[in-house]
Amino acid sequence: MSKKQKVRVTRRQAREWALQMLCLADLNPGEDLDSMIETFWNEMLSMKREEEEERALDAARNPLSVIRWEEAETPRAKSSESIDHVCPPPLRVFAETRVRGVVNDLAAIDKAIEQYAEHWAVYRMGTVERNVLRLAYFELRDCPDVPAPVVLNEAIDLAKYFSNTNAGRFVNGILDKMRLDLRKEEAGKPRPLPKKR
Repeated sequence: MSKKQKVRVTRRQAREWALQMLCLADLNPGEDLDSMIETFWNEMLSMKREEEEERALDAARNPLSVIRWEEAETPRAKSSESIDHVCPPPLRVFAETRVRGVVNDLAAIDKAIEQYAEHWAVYRMGTVERNVLRLAYFELRDCPDVPAPVVLNEAIDLAKYFSNTNAGRFVNGILDKMRLDLRKEEAGKPRPLPKKR
C-alpha cells in the first residue's frame, strides 16, 4: 500500500466483521477465540491481496488502463503488509471488543434475548439473526457512546444484508423492545456530569 493510499473502513464494516467473527465462534464452539480472530484477520488480508492482484492484472491487460504492466505492483511482493492493510487498528479494536464482549457474556446475553423474543428460543433462531441480536444487545447495554437508533439501524441492515428482509423485521421487533427497557434503566441512573474543557 503506497503512502498516498489509505484504508477506508467504517464502523459499519467493522460491525460486519464482528458479526462474521461471532458467526464463526457460534458455529465452532470450543475453538480458541484468540486464534479464531487471528485466522479471521489473516483470511481478510489474503482476500484483500487477491482482489488487488486481480485488479492489477486486469489493469495490465487493458490497453486503455492508466496503469501499465511495469507499474502494476502485485501485493504478494510486499512482505511488510499486515492486517492494518485491511482494517486500521482502532476499527479492529472496535470489532474485536464487540466479539470478545459478546462471547465472554454469552449466557447472560442469550437469556436477555429470550426474554424479549416471545416464543423463540435463541438456539432456534438463524445463525445470522441470533448473532445480530447478540451484537446489538451488547452495544445497547455496554456501549453508551453509540446512540440506540444507530444500533438498531445497523443491526437491521446487517440482518437484511446477511440474511433477508424478514430477518430485518424480526430483529427490529426484538431490538425495539430491548431498547425501550434498556433506556428506562438508563433513565433511572444518575447521569455523569459533563467534563470541563
